Amino acid sequence: MSVDVRDPGLQPERTTLAWRRTLISLVVVDLFIWRSWLTSQPSTASVVAGLPGLDYQGICALMAAAATIVLASVVWVRSRQLQTGNNAASARLVLVSTVAVMCLCGTAIAAIALGG
Repeated sequence: MSVDVRDPGLQPERTTLAWRRTLISLVVVDLFIWRSWLTSQPSTASVVAGLPGLDYQGICALMAAAATIVLASVVWVRSRQLQTGNNAASARLVLVSTVAVMCLCGTAIAAIALGG
C-alpha cells in the first residue's frame, strides 16, 4: 500500500510572488498617502493634543505605515515558511494579512475623503 504524496509544484512560489507584488502596490498606496499628508496645508486643529501636525491626514499616514509594516512582516514570515518546506499558510497569518489590507484600504479611502 503506497501513499501518494501531493506535489504542490510551483504554486507556493507563485503565491509568494503574488503576495510580494501586492505588497509593492500597497507600498505605493502608502507613499501616496504620505505625500498627500506632507503636501497638505498645515492644520491648526491637531487631533492629538501636544503633537502638532497630527491631524486626520497624519493619522491616516501612520495607520498606512503600520499596515504596510505588518504586511511586509507577513510576506517575510511566509517566505521563510516556504523555504523550510511548510506549504500551508496558517489561519492566523491569513487573518493578519487580511486585517492589514483592510486597514490600508480604509486609510486610503479616508485620506482621499479628508484630503479633498
